[in-house]
Amino acid sequence: MSLTAAVTSFLAVLPAELPDKTILACLILSSRYRPGFVFVGAAVAFAAQVVIAVAAGGALSLLPHQWVEAAAAAAFAVGAVLLWRHGDESEDEEDEDDDARRDGTRDGFWPIAATSFAVVFLAEFGDLTQIMTISLAARFHDPLAVGIGATLALWVAASLAIVVGWRLLKVIPVRWLTRGAAVVMLALAATSAVAAATAA
Repeated sequence: MSLTAAVTSFLAVLPAELPDKTILACLILSSRYRPGFVFVGAAVAFAAQVVIAVAAGGALSLLPHQWVEAAAAAAFAVGAVLLWRHGDESEDEEDEDDDARRDGTRDGFWPIAATSFAVVFLAEFGDLTQIMTISLAARFHDPLAVGIGATLALWVAASLAIVVGWRLLKVIPVRWLTRGAAVVMLALAATSAVAAATAA
């Protein structure tokens, strides 16, 4: 395994992923649900996408980009609806349960991890960092090293977004944050839908 390939992949993927929509999705999810649960789902999704990227190589670019964007749009739209509904529920519930809701203790591990996995997995399909990972694997001819470097970069980016999302709860009421998150998710759904509609 080439250390150079791993380090190069890490340094190339990390800055490319930080401004990406998937990281924004992680931030939004972690502002409403338990950060640890969100990270597990996102981390597995990122790892799966890296495996696909290094294994499939250039064949991934042959997948219909329009379908990928449409699926991502649907995932973001569903996420927006679920977040908005959670905002309504939090408005109606008793104040005595506020702390429990804020840290997500009422939400189980599997639903949160599965939701995080689905959103991140679909949004990352055919994304810039995945294409970059394919290119790096082809260049270095070392899929293991490139895969490790890219996965670590994606995990670091997700961790940073999740920590920021968790900190937002300290200064912004959870109801406002949930409603704002729903609006942002809806905007992400719209941008993915436009990308799907305009894909060649």
